Amino acid sequence: MEYVAVLLPSLVVGLLFWFAMKSIFNADKAERQAEAQAQAEADALGATAPRKPAQPTERPGPDSK
Repeated sequence: MEYVAVLLPSLVVGLLFWFAMKSIFNADKAERQAEAQAQAEADALGATAPRKPAQPTERPGPDSK
């Protein structure tokens, strides 16, 4: 019983760390999947929509009013 009292705190902390890391990795995986899906949807919309040519923006010079 003495060994359980000594090892139990380390086991509990180890399990808490494991659950925390597991949740972080699962959240990261879900975020990467959502990002890939959003990128695929954007690519699909970009491929079907006609593109407008880029027009340069005109900035007034220092001597213009």
